[in-house]
Amino acid sequence: MRRIILIISLAFSISNANAQYNDMTIPDTLSGTTFNLTIKDTLKQLRPGNQTITGSINSNFWGPTIFINKGDVVHMNVRNNLNDSTTIHWHGMHLPAVMDGGPHQIIPPGTLWQPFWTVANNAGTFWYHPHLHEMTQEHITKGIGGFLIVRDPVESALALPRKYGVDDIPVVLTSRRYTAANQFVTQNSAYGDYMLTNGTPNAQVSLPKQYVRLRILNAEIERGYDLGFSDNRTFYIIGNDGGLLNVPVAVTRVKLMVGERVEIMVNLGSDPVGSSLDLKAYNAGQPMGFPGAEPGTGGQFGSLLNNINFTVLHINVSAATSGAITSVPATLANNVYWTSADATINRTLSITGNAPNPFYFDNTPFALNTINKVVNLNAIEKWTITNNNVVGHAFHIHDIEFKIVARNGSTSGVGAYESGWKDVLYIPVNQNVSFVAKFDDYADPLHPFMYHCHFANHEDEGLMGQFVVNNPLGINSNSNQIIIDNSFSLYPNPVQNNLFVKFTNTDNAVTPEVYYITIYDIVGRTVMMLPQPEISNGINISSLSKGIYYVKLMDKLTKSVSTQKFIKVN
Repeated sequence: MRRIILIISLAFSISNANAQYNDMTIPDTLSGTTFNLTIKDTLKQLRPGNQTITGSINSNFWGPTIFINKGDVVHMNVRNNLNDSTTIHWHGMHLPAVMDGGPHQIIPPGTLWQPFWTVANNAGTFWYHPHLHEMTQEHITKGIGGFLIVRDPVESALALPRKYGVDDIPVVLTSRRYTAANQFVTQNSAYGDYMLTNGTPNAQVSLPKQYVRLRILNAEIERGYDLGFSDNRTFYIIGNDGGLLNVPVAVTRVKLMVGERVEIMVNLGSDPVGSSLDLKAYNAGQPMGFPGAEPGTGGQFGSLLNNINFTVLHINVSAATSGAITSVPATLANNVYWTSADATINRTLSITGNAPNPFYFDNTPFALNTINKVVNLNAIEKWTITNNNVVGHAFHIHDIEFKIVARNGSTSGVGAYESGWKDVLYIPVNQNVSFVAKFDDYADPLHPFMYHCHFANHEDEGLMGQFVVNNPLGINSNSNQIIIDNSFSLYPNPVQNNLFVKFTNTDNAVTPEVYYITIYDIVGRTVMMLPQPEISNGINISSLSKGIYYVKLMDKLTKSVSTQKFIKVN
């Protein structure tokens, strides 16, 4: 009888242990060249009791994983159904500034924004998220964002796990603090108290008994992670922010700061089916300034997860799949990187200020109308960022991928795991980091790109700057000598679903190139925003209800504006 009781007790304990986990959500996927994304307020049952008000794109927390191919022209139809304005930034993408989705590309409520670009990035794991100045923390906290995965022939030719949701798993790490009513705390809180992995509390996943690939993103507000497995097994880093490394890097730990991505392969081939292990954050005992190593559980910089080791994902081992990957490729890519010797311009930035006061670059708070740097098109530059503060920072720059060339002036300080193309780097306390990048392809004197700390609370408070890329050999330098006539008519008028622009073409005037079209309704509310639209294809206005509208057109060269009215009949 005692043996039966023990067996029942053990079974009950195992059942209880399994019951503490929730199956991790795998985001839906979208693929092709045209993508419809709706930003909206939603609800999700994250804890017992009240549902939590969340935000998402096409879902109820987080958004779909978008698959795109290098070389394709992709069109994004982004509709903002929030009650607030927002933006969507395509983090890591190399694209024109007017398509980038920074703080200047504000999408008002009820508006459709339609950026497009040619995919120039190598295969890799990127993401998209809000970037509205002073609102980024609130909107990211709500869960608005998603993965953006690029494919290319180099990556596709390798024997790598790529069965999405089976052996190729997106993993977004973040945490949240809740009010007594189960609502997210979005103010005066740097760290969450409870882990959410893909928006799932206490997440678990079943992975096959073979090599699996995890695409891990730190989408926190401020916390860093020192990731490893519960049995300290070796795993292999095959890619980071900008795509594949040249060769895999064997590690037992990898630090991942806010905005950074890492692709790893881990071998579950020797694990018995039915066994389990944990992917953990080994955050206890980190050095001073590590984000999330602060003592204490309460207050703005306290957390129940601070300065402890904790599980971020419980992994159950299941049967291998057919065609299982059983080894890691010896070589992955043939990246050729910029070096310090390639740079013709050297720039320095210092992170100034001290918590609880705001941090700034070079004692200068961010201002939307201030251009902090002007970079020449095709320039190869070396930037050195110095941090003499009480906390580490995650530095991100838009548009370009860079190569980290030194830490504290030494090439030996650059870790093998960060040897690839990057767009985010970590700067610990009392250190400096140097990178080299080429600012190619896109010049725009009007819309800037951003650089900033990727801690959402820091960028909202002003630790952000902006730069424009100038084309000194381009036509912009002579624009005052050129006559532009951007007067236009619209046809057909009244219209149903497709609207065309016809320029007047005054004698001796240059036909303008369209830089931006904005469509307003009769009360002045923005309903559509089209950066650098392909007007020869017409403007699809099928989403508009019938009524009177106005088209405001800005030409690319002089940035002058003209307006015309049209009537939509149904």
